[in-house]
Amino acid sequence: MPEEFKVVIADTSCFILLDKIDALHILHELFNEIITSEKVANEFGKSLPAWIKIVEVKDQIFLKKLLEQVDAGEASAIALASELQPSLLIIDDLKGRKLAEQLHLTYTGTLGVFLKARQEKIITSLRPYFEKIREINFHISYQLLDDILKQVED
Repeated sequence: MPEEFKVVIADTSCFILLDKIDALHILHELFNEIITSEKVANEFGKSLPAWIKIVEVKDQIFLKKLLEQVDAGEASAIALASELQPSLLIIDDLKGRKLAEQLHLTYTGTLGVFLKARQEKIITSLRPYFEKIREINFHISYQLLDDILKQVED
């Protein structure tokens, strides 16, 4: 894990996408340990690997305020990221990302995880993963995938 982050916290969409394309291992190889909330684990709906630690939000009042703006999984992930600074939050939802930005949290999306994994030479190419994303019809813009490939791959 990069030294500047105490913890890495992931929201549900990251787990769902990586699981659907058999790439959950990338998170482990890149960051070693991931933290998430019980709510995110429940939304994921499957057993999470042992290297994903479930931590509960301490500030329930703050969590309730976040719930007024985003869904429960995102709210709990954002609350954990706020409590466990310095942290990196992996979140894909636009509303959640905007809220994380307003709270001055450091965040990335699942595509950012792929980019970091390629940069760290954990994966050699984005293309096979992006092709799998297309095959499962995940809610990511195909144009965005193409643009990233053009910028990053030879």
